Amino acid sequence: MSTVQEGHTDMRRLRVIIIAIATVLTLAACGAAPSAEGALTLTNCGEQVRFPAPAQRMFVNDTNMIAMTLALGAQDAVAAVAGLPQDIDTLRRHYGDAVDRLHNVAPTSPSRETVLAQRPDVMVAGWNYGYSEATDLTPETLRGNGIAPYVLTESCRPRAGQRQRGTVEPWEALRTDLSNLGAITGRTDRAAAVTADIDTRLGRLRAAPRPATPPTVFVFDTASDTIFSSGRFGGPQAVLEAAGARNALDDVSDTWTAVSWERLAAADPDAIVFVDYPGQTFAQKVDALRAKPGIGRLRAVTEQRFLNLPYVLWTSSPLNIDAAEQVRTRLEQWNLLPPSGIRPAFDDTAR
Repeated sequence: MSTVQEGHTDMRRLRVIIIAIATVLTLAACGAAPSAEGALTLTNCGEQVRFPAPAQRMFVNDTNMIAMTLALGAQDAVAAVAGLPQDIDTLRRHYGDAVDRLHNVAPTSPSRETVLAQRPDVMVAGWNYGYSEATDLTPETLRGNGIAPYVLTESCRPRAGQRQRGTVEPWEALRTDLSNLGAITGRTDRAAAVTADIDTRLGRLRAAPRPATPPTVFVFDTASDTIFSSGRFGGPQAVLEAAGARNALDDVSDTWTAVSWERLAAADPDAIVFVDYPGQTFAQKVDALRAKPGIGRLRAVTEQRFLNLPYVLWTSSPLNIDAAEQVRTRLEQWNLLPPSGIRPAFDDTAR
C-alpha cells in the first residue's frame, strides 16, 4: 500500500472515530443511552424503550401532549395529531399560529387504522389518552407495525394489565415527559428551558403565603351516577398543591377516576373546579350539583365558588403551571388564601 493510500485510510479511520465519539456525546447530552446509529433508548414507564433520533413523523394524541410538543417548538416533527379541536383556542392563545399548521386527523382518540395511515415513526399517547386494549391501539400493537410508542408518564400503570394509573408525583411526571420528548425530537435545550420556567414559577407559588389549613378543592370533570374526578397522581393534584389548596381526593392512589356523590358530600369543599370538556357543559354540571339531594347545600355550591378551566390545563401538560397561577388568583379573590401578588399571564377561564 502506498504512503498516500495509507494516509487516506488513516483519515477515514479518524473520521469514523470522530463521528462515533460525537454520536455518543450527543446521546449522553440527551440523558439517553446510545443504542444504534440514529436511535436512542429512554426509560418510559419503567421500561427501556428505543426511539428514532430525532423523530421525523410523530403522531401526537390529545391536547395535553400536543401542548408539550408546541412548548418544545417541535411541531415540524409532527405528521398528525388527534383531539385538537376541543382545546384549539386555548392552545392558540398560548402557542400562537403554530397550532393552525398541525394536521388534525381525528376529533377524538384515533383508531389504529387512522394512526397507521399517517406512517408515523413515533406515537405519543397514554393509557386512556388514546391507548386502549379495546381498540387494539396499544404500545405492543404499534411496535408490531414498526412504530415506537411513547406513553404519557401520568398514565403509567403500576403493573401490566392493571387499570389503575399513576406511579410518579405529577410535577415529576411532567418533567420526565418534557425531557424525554426533548430527547426524541432533538430539542433538549428547549426542554430544559421550559422545565426551568415551570420550576421558577412553581417556586414563586410555593413561597406565597398560605393559611395553616389549606382550602379544600374538589375537581369535577363530568357527572352521571358517579363523578369523574382526579386523585393524587393526576395533573390536578399538581395544580391544586402548587396553588396552595388541598385536593379533596389526595388520598386516592390514581390519576383520573370515578367517585361517589357521597364522597363529594363528605368533602364539603371550599371550592369546586371544573374540567371544561366536550359532552357536558359547565351549566349542565352546575345544574347536576344543585339538583342532587344534599349537594346543593354544600358551601362551594351555595357560595358559587366555581372555576371552569379547559381540559388541557388540568391534564398533565406544561399549562399546569398556568392553571396553578389562575387557581391561586381565584382562591385569593374568594378570601380562601391571603394575597400573594401573583398575576397569571393568561386568563383561560372557559367561556
